[in-house]
Amino acid sequence: MNKVSVETTPRVVAAVPPAAPASDFSKPVRRPKKGVLKLAAEVLNHGGPGYLQFAITNICNADCDFCGFARSKFDPKARQSVTLQETRDVIDIAVKNRIGYLLFVGGEPMVHRDLRAMTRYSAERGIHPMICTNGGLWTEENMRGLASDGLSSVIMSIDAHDVSKHEKNRGLPDVCRKIKRANEFFHSAGIQTTASITASRLIDDYDRLPEFLETLGFKSCTFSYPLTSLASSYLSFSDSGLVNYSKDELIEVFEKIKRMKQRSGFPVVNPAESLTEMQRHLRGEKEKFGCLGGHKYFYLDWKLDLYRCHFWEKPMCKVWEWDDSKLIRDGCTRCMIDCYRDPSVLQFVAISASDAFNNLKKGKLLSAAKNIFDSRNLTSIKAVWEDRKWIGGV
Repeated sequence: MNKVSVETTPRVVAAVPPAAPASDFSKPVRRPKKGVLKLAAEVLNHGGPGYLQFAITNICNADCDFCGFARSKFDPKARQSVTLQETRDVIDIAVKNRIGYLLFVGGEPMVHRDLRAMTRYSAERGIHPMICTNGGLWTEENMRGLASDGLSSVIMSIDAHDVSKHEKNRGLPDVCRKIKRANEFFHSAGIQTTASITASRLIDDYDRLPEFLETLGFKSCTFSYPLTSLASSYLSFSDSGLVNYSKDELIEVFEKIKRMKQRSGFPVVNPAESLTEMQRHLRGEKEKFGCLGGHKYFYLDWKLDLYRCHFWEKPMCKVWEWDDSKLIRDGCTRCMIDCYRDPSVLQFVAISASDAFNNLKKGKLLSAAKNIFDSRNLTSIKAVWEDRKWIGGV
């Protein structure tokens, strides 16, 4: 078996599962693509493709101050990873549930020995495979391999506008050089990369970020909103002083991001409307866009528990039980997790189009008209236009 990086501790199970068939890495896999007509049919019938974040391991090689997965904080006895066969089963289930994008996360997904095979199987089944990584385990071999396996997009973590600050917080010497090389390689391979920046006190001047990101080879970025508590199994949070802001401080952080986005012209994936929505959330004002977590976006952990998002304390179900009867659509606004709240703004217009289409089929003309003339559709269209280049590259 070709290895991405290092062996992982296998997931503890009641019985040893059958070994997954060996993957054939000899031939490249084409990245999934959908024609305009097929995508339009998806939008009209069920609001477009879904998105699954799959934590394939809780092991991490980094030591970030603001994360519970940090190697110095995490109990080695609690290490757990999914098997390749389990992941293939998950991907098959995801296809049935109309998932179009699968983001491999951890811990650090690159520590999993079977990441290449997982990526390849996802692409073969028509799902866009994506990876969110700290970048510390990139090698020429695994970059070439993942590109050949059909990798669609890469998200890499950045914590500051300074090499020394970033590498000290991560506990990963030389990681910025590896990230820069990864950007060079993936851009040459036609694979989009995005910097994921945790909004924290490590950033003392947001206007310095664009230049730093460009030196590392990034052409776009997205901000992860600081998390000090989560009720699900996901551990990417901390009560660290780096992210423990007061409400007023956090409102100002969102304002700084909006100013940076406007002044620099550097592509920031977080829609301006979503940043404003988070300020409404903090002020206790009525929010305009309910979250689509549990309806179009999902989190799956290494125990194969399916959650509507990272924030919720109770899983929706085990992944094997996942079907349309488990879907939730209640307009939730409990949290500020960017990877659920931001796309909920972007996909709102697609959901409205689907609602209108299905109401028309049922003869509910008034309901369809309300869907079509909802003023939030224009706001959503504006956000999509704002992010059009990034969306097209995923």
